[in-house]
Amino acid sequence: MSNQKKRIFQIEAFKNRVVVDPKYAEKTWKILEHAIHEIYNHNASGLSFEELYRNAYNMVLHKFGEKLYSGLVTTMTAHLKEISKSIEAAQGDLFLEELNRKWNDHNKALQMIRDILMYMDRTYIPNTHKTPVHELGLSLWRDNIIHSGKIQSRLLSTLLELVHRERTGEVIDRGLMRNIVKMLMDLGSSVYQEDFEKPFLEVSAEFYRRESQKFIECYDCGDYLKKAEIRLNEEIERVTHYLDAKSEGKITNVVEKEMIANHMMRLVHMENSGLVNMLLNDKHGDLGRMYNLFRRVPNGLAMIRDVMTSHLRETGKQLVTDAERLKDPVEYVQRLLDEKEKYDGIISLAFSNDKTFQNALNSSFEYFINLNSRSPEFISLFVDDKLRKGLKGVSEEDVEIILDKVMMIFCYLQEKDVFEKYYKQHLAKRLLSGKTVSDDAERSLIVKLKTACGYQYTSKLEGMLTDMKTSQDTMQGFCSSHPELTDGPTLVVQVLTTGSWPTQPSITCHLPFEMSALCEKFRSYYLGIHTGRRLSWQTNMGTADIKAIFGKGQKHELNVSTYQMCILMLFNNADRLSYKEIEQVTAIPASDLKRCLQSMACVKGKNVLRKEPMSKDIGEDDSFFVNEKFASKFYKVKVGTVVAQKESEPEKQETRQRVEEDRKPQIEAAVVRIMKSRKVLDHNNIIAEVTKQLQSRFLANPTEIKKRIESLIEREFLERDNSDRKMYRYLA
Repeated sequence: MSNQKKRIFQIEAFKNRVVVDPKYAEKTWKILEHAIHEIYNHNASGLSFEELYRNAYNMVLHKFGEKLYSGLVTTMTAHLKEISKSIEAAQGDLFLEELNRKWNDHNKALQMIRDILMYMDRTYIPNTHKTPVHELGLSLWRDNIIHSGKIQSRLLSTLLELVHRERTGEVIDRGLMRNIVKMLMDLGSSVYQEDFEKPFLEVSAEFYRRESQKFIECYDCGDYLKKAEIRLNEEIERVTHYLDAKSEGKITNVVEKEMIANHMMRLVHMENSGLVNMLLNDKHGDLGRMYNLFRRVPNGLAMIRDVMTSHLRETGKQLVTDAERLKDPVEYVQRLLDEKEKYDGIISLAFSNDKTFQNALNSSFEYFINLNSRSPEFISLFVDDKLRKGLKGVSEEDVEIILDKVMMIFCYLQEKDVFEKYYKQHLAKRLLSGKTVSDDAERSLIVKLKTACGYQYTSKLEGMLTDMKTSQDTMQGFCSSHPELTDGPTLVVQVLTTGSWPTQPSITCHLPFEMSALCEKFRSYYLGIHTGRRLSWQTNMGTADIKAIFGKGQKHELNVSTYQMCILMLFNNADRLSYKEIEQVTAIPASDLKRCLQSMACVKGKNVLRKEPMSKDIGEDDSFFVNEKFASKFYKVKVGTVVAQKESEPEKQETRQRVEEDRKPQIEAAVVRIMKSRKVLDHNNIIAEVTKQLQSRFLANPTEIKKRIESLIEREFLERDNSDRKMYRYLA
């Protein structure tokens, strides 16, 4: 094949020049122009689109693209001007219908024309950077129809009128509105915005400005918000039916501004129906509506939150400082719990569990609960009441709910160490008197306290429960080793670890011989099984059950304190005793003795003794004897001791003093911990760090911190910097 000669091809020009008919372009255009007329006149069925396409193709091929394009513009413009006159002539409601019909006709015609001129659209137009046929048709429609002097303003006023009619309750043709608005959008976003959206928003703002003014004069806050919510939803619905989706944010902003933002202050503070009224009357629906509407405008939620906080602090302050309410600690704490539950419900149901509202609620409760220095004591008394009797017959789940509520209030306390002091005293009384409803409930609360405040906070409380369990085992061992004691008086001893239980003055009264002999046997047994321990009797904390026979052989079993037992046993050997004789024989402290005698001689239904002279108070010259006429419908009679539920003022001062003393080593320990890690620190930073470290237990007083720092400097734990007296150095 390589040996064959290569063939060379040569293309030669036509020998005779090809001449195009000079009238070709004009003739061809006339055919195409006639076709366009027929299309617009709805006579397209008789046209040969293949032939028309070929004609347009040839015109472009023979460089007559410009003639074809300009002819198209002229012809379409002429038709659109005729269409414009037809639309202008339409009267009333027929105006939009005619516009919509002509728009649809134009779109169909445009599609056919584009198909015929497809070759021009693909070659000539891109090369000459002219507007494509479809876009050209839209532009010409915009300029000759929409922006026609007689149509433009009429179209806008008609559309706005329809919207207004719909807002005032009339039913309009939404389908027609949707088609007209879509036409404006198809003509370009600027056409939709300039020719409709901007004026629509301005008119809407004016409409809602007037309506909101009318509503706010006529309706209360709740009804006004309902109206605003309905209007907002209507506008959102309107957008979905026939406006551009991008208009939703703009029109809702208008409604929000005119109906909510401009009237926020007046709505919130509206007399007898504003926010405070809604809070007082638990109007969750109205509150939720206000929250959802106000969250849409700047600073709306902040305003609700501020007013709620202000109201809550004011009502809380009244609650904790009202002298009448302070008379009953249980009722005082129950009111706090009710208030907390009420606002938790509001935040949950109406405010979508908004964290900022929850924080505002917490800060408000912390503020007013700590205005009353007795809150820690009252909360402990509330717990004491519940764990003594208030939770009898209540299920475990409900007990947990109540304890959790108490813990919420407890967490607001700044002086948690004061609560601990009172709680320890109340727990001790419950355990020693056997009055606790449930050991599980006691342990559950201690676990909750440990979780909130740490192991150190509850270590002594846990020690108290441990002592009670250990004492049961000890008593079982004592009874087993002394079987001979089953016939006479019986003894139940609780052995308490000194460091765990509230400190009590060790005052021992003179016990009756029968009991003191038993106590001595127990002492011998206990010290025999434990080495290095010492027992001291706390007779002021004990109780006794004694059997008594009154006149006419009336028998009763009396439940009394150990002190009362000592007094009553004296009357086995004497008919009448004076106050001084009782005091001398028993050695009971005067204040306790008077309370015991008062409860046995002056309380109706418990008066197992009588006194002369008869009076409500006990005097040192009084004499006492057994009340032979004592009667009760119960065999077992509990003779209580007259005692105030709340602390007296001196007791309160003493507790406060003990708390202050206990705080000193804690503050010093915190200072040393901080300085040990930081080595050098200035005064203000030490105060801030110590306060932060101790806030889980109490709010440290800066003055007290300063005193503790001075004490540590004296004991050479710290020293002041020589150049800067406000700087401290740690001495290893």
